[in-house]
Amino acid sequence: MTHTDINQGRRRLLVAATSVVGAAGVAAVAVPFLNSWSPSARALAAGAPVEVNISNVEPGQLIRVIWRGKPVWVVNRTEEMLANLPANDGSLRDPASAVVEQQPTYAQNAHRSRDPKYLVLVGICTHLGCSPTYRPEVAPEDLGADWKGGWYCPCHGSRFDLAGRVYKNVPAATNLVVPPYYFKDDNTILIGEDGNVA
Repeated sequence: MTHTDINQGRRRLLVAATSVVGAAGVAAVAVPFLNSWSPSARALAAGAPVEVNISNVEPGQLIRVIWRGKPVWVVNRTEEMLANLPANDGSLRDPASAVVEQQPTYAQNAHRSRDPKYLVLVGICTHLGCSPTYRPEVAPEDLGADWKGGWYCPCHGSRFDLAGRVYKNVPAATNLVVPPYYFKDDNTILIGEDGNVA
């Protein structure tokens, strides 16, 4: 065995050992770096669907939940509230909910919901992001004789009916947003997913 053969063997051994140590170092740096791209448990929870128990929601009552850091309203509409909806159509900017981005297809109807009785809306004004006030009373003095219930935004005066549809001649340009949701059963709504039913 010559001196050259020994050097070649050492060289191969050193190259192999250096490669293994280098690969381990790259992996040790890459794993935490790639893990930092994954959302945290808190972020995942913030975007997770929210279950809402509606078994104790009285007729006409609004309950509030938080989904993705936003207020979401669930309203148990009375027969009178539903009967009053068509009377608003002439005063509304988008009575047929033609702006499709404002609701899922299953809520693109006169009552903007899967079940006419229950309305689910993101409680943020589509003008500048204030949270409108629930005003279910009919013809209150401050809102006028034509008011049939809905939401009034105290920030800039936008008005929405009890289907979340925006009135004409107010700052908000579009209806309130209907989030994805479905009924898990008769007493539970899951906000944040469409479910498998249309």
